[in-house]
Amino acid sequence: MSTRKTKAAAEKPIVHPTLGFGVPATSNPHHFVVEIPRNNTGTVSIVENLGLQSHDQTQSLIARVILERPRWTAIRSEVQRAFNVRLKERNLKTSAWKVGANPVDRLLGKELCVLAWAIEGMDEGHIPIAVRNWLALRPEERWWLFGMTAITTGGVNDGGKGWRLALRHALGDVAQSELFKPQPSQTVALETAKDLENGTLSLFDFEL
Repeated sequence: MSTRKTKAAAEKPIVHPTLGFGVPATSNPHHFVVEIPRNNTGTVSIVENLGLQSHDQTQSLIARVILERPRWTAIRSEVQRAFNVRLKERNLKTSAWKVGANPVDRLLGKELCVLAWAIEGMDEGHIPIAVRNWLALRPEERWWLFGMTAITTGGVNDGGKGWRLALRHALGDVAQSELFKPQPSQTVALETAKDLENGTLSLFDFEL
């Protein structure tokens, strides 16, 4: 009996159809797109698509960051592994990076931007440190960092200053997994983020 139960648990049906890394297969949901060119020397771009949440369709796309191919190559495998673990936990289809447009769930996309912003101008030898520090952060900590960075320096041309520069030093200088543990002054911001994500923006909710 226990063997049958274990097997049944391991074969839970997919919760709902998705595209790429966890994007609901619905009409124009809020998500990110990672564009990987066929040319191995081409740059990789990360764009936020606000979807139906945008009040102005002419401003629904926000270019967040462009990465040189070697920098993307240095993070792609670990990011894919981490995202697929999260998707499996929620009984959603896993995915793999491919040439062309790769849809990414809006929350996973925010987390990816935090890492991409940190490494965009970093000494390439420090990127493995940045990846380890990024993996050590909790999802809500990455969301908070995205929110703080996006407010002031979240555009494709905002690298090398403000929060973008702070992320580079914080994640890439030394292994410091304790750095971003929420402090008392951050509690309100984190709780607000949690409230938003647990409402209409819950992680991997089926958006209509």
